[in-house]
Amino acid sequence: MALSGLDIYKLLPKTNCKECGFPTCLAFAMKLSQKGVELSACPYVSDEAKAALEAASSPPIRLITIGTGENKIVVGNEVVLFRHEKTFYHEPGLVVRVADSWEPGKIAEVVSQVDSYVVERVGMKLTLNGIAVENVSGDATKFVQVVQLVKQKTALPLVLMSANAAAMDAALQIAGPDKPLVYAATPENWQAYADLAKKYACSLAITDSGDLSRLGSLAESVIKAGVADLVLDPGTRNLADSLASLTQLRRLALKKNLRLLGFPILALAGGDDSTLEEQTILATELIAKYAGIVVLGRFDPTGIYPLLAFRQNIYTDPQKPIQVSPGLYKFGEPGEQSPLLITTNFSLTYFTVAGEVEGSGVPSWLVIADSEGMSVLTAWAAGKFDAEKIAKSVKSAGMDDKLGHRKLVIPGYVATLSGEVEEELPGWQILVGPREAVDIPSYLKTVWKAA
Repeated sequence: MALSGLDIYKLLPKTNCKECGFPTCLAFAMKLSQKGVELSACPYVSDEAKAALEAASSPPIRLITIGTGENKIVVGNEVVLFRHEKTFYHEPGLVVRVADSWEPGKIAEVVSQVDSYVVERVGMKLTLNGIAVENVSGDATKFVQVVQLVKQKTALPLVLMSANAAAMDAALQIAGPDKPLVYAATPENWQAYADLAKKYACSLAITDSGDLSRLGSLAESVIKAGVADLVLDPGTRNLADSLASLTQLRRLALKKNLRLLGFPILALAGGDDSTLEEQTILATELIAKYAGIVVLGRFDPTGIYPLLAFRQNIYTDPQKPIQVSPGLYKFGEPGEQSPLLITTNFSLTYFTVAGEVEGSGVPSWLVIADSEGMSVLTAWAAGKFDAEKIAKSVKSAGMDDKLGHRKLVIPGYVATLSGEVEEELPGWQILVGPREAVDIPSYLKTVWKAA
């Protein structure tokens, strides 16, 4: 739990030596409580005080890393229940499950599809994050063979799932250097799995059948055994129970500062017998509330894309909308008689408009105004996309020297600005474009040419 400035002051040496750069220890404590300075700036803080301050300032949900290199999954460090309170920091890893009971050809195909899957949305590439290998057969040899096959097909992080400690040990002898997530320790086998997690320096998932108090007790046992990096699976598998248990875990970690449950959560979203619709609905809930790793029971692009787009939306900082750089953009080889359009720098607005302009086949100029990442209507309502801003953006783009005409197309949603823009741009003809981007191609081919 965060300490106040006065709480921190009580732990400081109170010498007022000024070596930290502040006139008093109290001033330093106040700045430290606001995270405006590092504790190391105080040369005389005791080891006991340092330990207490570090414990108090550590995030309520531990940061966990699965895998290595640029593909690693990093989850945890969340500090709020609701995105609008601040933001969510580490988006959940979406992991696709394969079973060692499947035919090798099917496993290789699914892994290759997961590894190569990528879609672009608002200028960002969205991908899946890992492969979960489940030891359905219970056979250690088969489990190892499948882990080897998966490692040959992808460098994505792995989640190794087995109830057989011997099979897990054999698989970790191959995959251990890649730091997979070991799944899972239970009240019956936790000692063996804790030993494996320590031996291979891997994160360990722990699970129980929906009883959070027993899950906390299990976490305590595993932590005392020397494993600090845990992932929690509350064992719930349906919509109602998952929502209840994951929300309780988040609240207990953030509001009650219950360190035994202050870890990222893993949840399973469907298996071999689940439909695509069931998997997608459950995974959507888990992304929003509050899974750190979502294991998908099947790979299907029609269900994957909406999950990736939804995750991107949820884990975008609400105070910092995704935006593109303001300026002048060209589509095709526009000339002095080509259309000139303007819109805001909200990424979704830009890419929607840009896609339609490019798809129209009409060489065009597009001016992007700096609206601080707001969409057209939002920016207009906030005074960030008004006549003065539109005129300034056009002038800054140097359009007087690039065009043989003086016609500007503004978004249809701000048609009421046309008269004011004409006042700001004397000699220009202001045209009102369509309200929806999908109508831009027909507008450019018909209305623009007739204007």
